[in-house]
Amino acid sequence: MTKYICTSLLFSFTLLLSSQNRKIPVDTTVITQHSVTANGQSFSYTAETGTQPVWDEMGEPIATLHYTYYTRNNIKDRASRPLLISFNGGPGSGSVWMHLAYTGPRVLRIDDEGYPVQPYGVDSNPYSVLDVTDIVYVNPANTGYSRTIPETGKDVDRDKFFGINADVAYLAEWLNTFVTRHNRWSSPKYIIGESYGGTRVMGLSLALQNRQWMYLNGVIMVSPADYKVLRQDNPVSSALNLPYYTAAAWHQKALPPALQQKDLLEILPESETFTVNELIPAIAKGGFIPEQERQAIASKMAYYSGLSEKEILDHNLDVPTSYFWKALLRDRGGYTVGRLDSRYLGIDKMLAGTRPDYNSEITSWLHSFTPAINYYLQEELKFKTDIKYNMFGPVRPWNNENDNTRDNLRQAMAQNPYLNVLIQSGYYDGATTYFNAKYTMWQVDPSGRMKDRFEFKGYRSGHMMYLRREDLKQANDDLRAFILRTQAKGKSAKY
Repeated sequence: MTKYICTSLLFSFTLLLSSQNRKIPVDTTVITQHSVTANGQSFSYTAETGTQPVWDEMGEPIATLHYTYYTRNNIKDRASRPLLISFNGGPGSGSVWMHLAYTGPRVLRIDDEGYPVQPYGVDSNPYSVLDVTDIVYVNPANTGYSRTIPETGKDVDRDKFFGINADVAYLAEWLNTFVTRHNRWSSPKYIIGESYGGTRVMGLSLALQNRQWMYLNGVIMVSPADYKVLRQDNPVSSALNLPYYTAAAWHQKALPPALQQKDLLEILPESETFTVNELIPAIAKGGFIPEQERQAIASKMAYYSGLSEKEILDHNLDVPTSYFWKALLRDRGGYTVGRLDSRYLGIDKMLAGTRPDYNSEITSWLHSFTPAINYYLQEELKFKTDIKYNMFGPVRPWNNENDNTRDNLRQAMAQNPYLNVLIQSGYYDGATTYFNAKYTMWQVDPSGRMKDRFEFKGYRSGHMMYLRREDLKQANDDLRAFILRTQAKGKSAKY
């Protein structure tokens, strides 16, 4: 393994890569020294960024994963210090989002609501959880600087990487190597995953435990994607969107005055109760619902969504999210609202249509994140390469078959009394909605015997709720409290 050590203030080493074939090194490390003030504490920390192989059964590298690992300096007892293992989602997304905007020591330069600011760049993150936990950000195969070996062609065994179960299996094996190399077996461990990363960490909770014998203290799901709910053509999946419609319409001031004058957290319980007790049964009746009941349900849906009764009836009470993003403000300024964060507005070619031309929020985010991560890794962390950083990498087709990740999490929790779960969601997220996340939480443990080990936190923002400055602070505070609360501290692992 090649290792380059440099101090960010005194030295600058260039990582020597082959200029002839533009390949990422399979196994290499660059180390730099930094300081930050986080949660009111000033301290120095070490940043290690590099690549580590994925091995096949014969011990040959079949991929190399790029990672960035932060450790607080001057820790006397590293064995008792937690380790937070961070993934983003996609599938196919690099680990840039939470790295540069949520938990890490450096944070994206954006305005207080999360909109791009030029010149692009990064600032210190005063809310980072690095004060209480070391953190490693992992880029799965073909995301960020991570690549399969070879990178393309028929020789790449895609079945080993690009599917729910393959993804979980090789990442669990990779983490075993990482934890061993960095001597973190004794540390309390937490895995955090955003979006598809929620599916990933549910699966990893059991794979780490049963295949690698690595037991966790916590699983954190940020705006989790649960494919047992998403993209399913059934009454539950459809109805669960309504509380999100309520939240987004409230933010855009599109609800009736009786709701609009109330606070968001006053009206969401009303919408949730209607959804569970009335809307799910109504949609389940399909075309056989009595006409009077259909009209009454449509009226209430209009009340809680900002759409018209006619629009709802024209969709047979089953209103797609894509239509909501296009139609909510059609007659209220003509803007579309964002998919991942419905605070963001877009302008389509035509007012007519059933879905937006583009996702206004992701185009806004890519303004800031792409230049920032390229600058940060190469100039501040000194990882020099001509390889492109894949914000979204080529991982499709993706195999979603045999998704048992929800039950994997339940089984891991049942076997491990230390294991707790925190879910964090933004109310204005229309892709993986906050009420979908609550439903997932309810369904993981049908017996209810472990429900005291689940915690849900909601925020007045979207999919990446940490982009809003107020929520960046609150979400890190909630995560910090969860980590501090769930360390065993000598308590036996037993029921």
